Amino acid sequence: MSTIRITKQFSFETGHALYGYDGKCKNVHGHSYKLSVTVSGKPITDSSNVKFGMVIDFGDLKKIVNEEIVDIFDHATVFNKNTPHVELAKELMDRGHHVLLVDYQPTSEMMVIDFAQKIENRLPNNIKLHSMKLQETDSSFAEWFASEN
Repeated sequence: MSTIRITKQFSFETGHALYGYDGKCKNVHGHSYKLSVTVSGKPITDSSNVKFGMVIDFGDLKKIVNEEIVDIFDHATVFNKNTPHVELAKELMDRGHHVLLVDYQPTSEMMVIDFAQKIENRLPNNIKLHSMKLQETDSSFAEWFASEN
C-alpha cells in the first residue's frame, strides 16, 4: 500500500512581543495565524474498520491539533518567560487576560518547532508528522519538515 500525506489547516488569533528585538515586533501585537499540519501513513486496509481507506481521520487529527495548539494559543498573548516581559505577563494575568509563558522567543520559527513536538507526541505510532507551516501574515511563514529534523 502506498504512503499518503494528508493535510489539515487551522486558524487562530495570537498576540506576542519579541523582547530585545530591534524592530516593530518588540511591541505587543497580534497575528491571524494559519497552521497547516501534514502527516503521512498508509491507508487502513481492513474493510471492517470504520476508518477503512483513511490514513488518519481528519477529525482525529483536528482533535489533536486543537487540544495541543489551537485551544491553548487562540486569543492568548505569548511571552518568553526568560525575559522582563514576565512582569507584563503577570500584570495581564492579574487582570484576567489569557497569557502564555514559553521557554523561547515567540517567533513563528520557534513556535512551529514547539508545535511539531507537541503534535508528534500525540500521533499514533503508524502516523508520522511530515511537515508543518505556520503563517503569521499573507506573505510570511515558517516551515518545519521531519526530513530536516
